[in-house]
Amino acid sequence: MQFGIFTVGDVTTDPTTGATPSEHERIRAMVRIAEHAEAIGLDVFATGEHHNPPFVPSSPTTLLGYVAARTERLVLSTSTTLITTNDPVKIAEDFAMLQHLAGPERVDLMLGRGNTPPVYPWFGHRIQDSVALTVENYQLLRRLWDSEGPVDWEGRFRTPLHGFVSTPRPLDGVAPFVWHGSIRTPEVAEIAAYFGDGFFANNIFWPPEHYTRLIGLYRQRFEHYGHGPAAAATVGLGGQFFMRRNSQDAWDEFRPYFDVAPVYGHGPSMEDFTERTPLTVGSPQQVVDRTLTFRGHFGDYQRQLFLVDHAGLPLKTVLEQLDLLGEILPTLRAEFEALRPHGVPSDPPTHAERVAARAAAEAGVEDAPAGV
Repeated sequence: MQFGIFTVGDVTTDPTTGATPSEHERIRAMVRIAEHAEAIGLDVFATGEHHNPPFVPSSPTTLLGYVAARTERLVLSTSTTLITTNDPVKIAEDFAMLQHLAGPERVDLMLGRGNTPPVYPWFGHRIQDSVALTVENYQLLRRLWDSEGPVDWEGRFRTPLHGFVSTPRPLDGVAPFVWHGSIRTPEVAEIAAYFGDGFFANNIFWPPEHYTRLIGLYRQRFEHYGHGPAAAATVGLGGQFFMRRNSQDAWDEFRPYFDVAPVYGHGPSMEDFTERTPLTVGSPQQVVDRTLTFRGHFGDYQRQLFLVDHAGLPLKTVLEQLDLLGEILPTLRAEFEALRPHGVPSDPPTHAERVAARAAAEAGVEDAPAGV
């Protein structure tokens, strides 16, 4: 099972010191956090995409390309690539380029609609069209990646393409693995299931029951479309924690950061939020115990990402959080795998598996692995 972290890249004043990092400092801190994630044994580093303050990661592939050059095995992903406001041509080209530079097993991406209304008109769209944009743009993205020849395309939201070939072509003819992230949209779960892609539930805002419905729909439709049994569908979850060796120390230290967090601050109390959502504030053992409950809500899954570097937390504190996560990582891996039934994948499909599946499908071999 893959464990990793994702960043939203917020620039937030530290409420305990009044210090606000510059954009430069925040971007460099994200790189340092990714490097440390690899050092402690994590599998994945993912970045969000934002085009509005207080967030800085407006160019995810630039950041991930730089991190790729400074790490050796970390899987580089996005926690949102905006399928609605980005041009599918640019997504196809940028991630194929990153795939060639970083290596075949080190790149995937998560597509999402985005929930910031002003962003849509900045890129010439309306938020009312977000679902239709998602469907149309992803259909074009798949055509650009999967077609062996020039693409002719005419849709509702972009100028037509005539005889277009995106470059570079995906490595080995197989595009990066795609996750579809959603917190409330069943159409996104349907798209993920139809194409045999992964489905990612952010799992940080609401009680588990909210996400259970979407994941259940995705699993059901994944099986319906012939990609394999529902239990073997590729699922990822978000999560978040703040831990210290003493639980009360964690509560005392994290509270001022929680109260100003751009993700959820100025809302419910920390007590209410930790009770109603998967946020865990406490000791390392409490983080282990709470994380293991996710399987009971959502079934066996393949990727767990945590949000750890937001709300003005200083870099030193974030690195300490990662060190504590590294200590409990072997326990989390062992516990999840001990419960995993035979035949349910531990990890998302690898590039090598998907290359083999494509070759088998082209050769007419039945029952080739899903995920191409």
